[in-house]
Amino acid sequence: MAAVKYAKKYVEDVEFYAEDAGRTDNEYLARVIEAVTKAGATVCNIPDTTGFRTPYEYGEKIKYLCEHVDAFAAGKSILSTHCHNDLGMATANTCAGVLNGARQVEVTINGIGERAGNTSLEEIAMIFKTHPDLGIETNINTQKIWPTSRMVSTLMNMPVQPNKAIVGKNAFAHSSGIHQDGVLKNTSTYEIMDPKEVGIDENSIVLTARSGRAALKHRLHILGIEMENQEQLDKLYQKFLEMADKKKQLGDEDLLVLAGVTSSTDNLVQMESLQVTSGKGITPIAAIKLKIANEVFEAAATGNGPVDASVKALKQIIHRQMELKELTIQAINKGSDDLCKVHVQVEHEGVVYYGFGSNTDIVAATMEAYIDCINKFKVAKL
Repeated sequence: MAAVKYAKKYVEDVEFYAEDAGRTDNEYLARVIEAVTKAGATVCNIPDTTGFRTPYEYGEKIKYLCEHVDAFAAGKSILSTHCHNDLGMATANTCAGVLNGARQVEVTINGIGERAGNTSLEEIAMIFKTHPDLGIETNINTQKIWPTSRMVSTLMNMPVQPNKAIVGKNAFAHSSGIHQDGVLKNTSTYEIMDPKEVGIDENSIVLTARSGRAALKHRLHILGIEMENQEQLDKLYQKFLEMADKKKQLGDEDLLVLAGVTSSTDNLVQMESLQVTSGKGITPIAAIKLKIANEVFEAAATGNGPVDASVKALKQIIHRQMELKELTIQAINKGSDDLCKVHVQVEHEGVVYYGFGSNTDIVAATMEAYIDCINKFKVAKL
């Protein structure tokens, strides 16, 4: 009480934090909260510090405080939640708290936090957005969720698990044939929210051995390949299944090979050579040679790393507004001398293009993938 009164001399909004309130007796906790609200606390935080309580128990605790502390009923103070995820119940507990009277929630991007983490902001925001019948509004611009998640992940060097709700890279990815067909016909069949609501351009159809003809036809259409009839699609689908049995996941380059498209000779832009110098204590520099419509162009540039230098050199030749959105490197097998696959996403004029490259050199594979995207731009003249 003394600390609350002292703080009240300097600021109007004072929050009292009841450490380990989750395991505190409700009657005793109510007496403590009653005292601090009379001393001037405008927010009372009820943390489940150890992540111990079940949603029912935590909800009942919030409800008990709302009914037994005069300041909450009078609107002079509000209850706040702060839940930990030790038993995987942080989001459920926070929801239970809100539905029982809490009007402030303490959350984190990507659920980062002590031990197993805290309640995820993105989960709470989308739970109440997809359930408007609950009558709870967060006033959060949810379209900023995805880019903010990626920024936090990068700055903290903490990758987001692929199957993480809302912001995991698989959250809107569909690999099952039945799911893919349903999503292509009507996204609401297997998606309870529009990916664009959280800042993702579109859902992802991942081609695997479980994919069906509809998903294969859809991806071929995106690549500019149209099937003349059902018989042609059936024959290609059988080849697709044979390749999918050997590889975990098929990329655009694989589909082009299946469809008989030899992109290496037909592409408008081809990489003739790439020379990169990089290492510790030196400035990375890249020299690239491109053949564009049978004419050779050369450029060199420095950068923050070998890939950055290579991309900057490429942009000296191809003057288009384009931005590297995502880069994924995957080894085909094991070993430092292995061939690697690189998948990139490049945005150009508001459209995201997917590119693929493979090489024993990671930088070369990356640039091949980048140029693969460029060749898919709906621009004939570079």
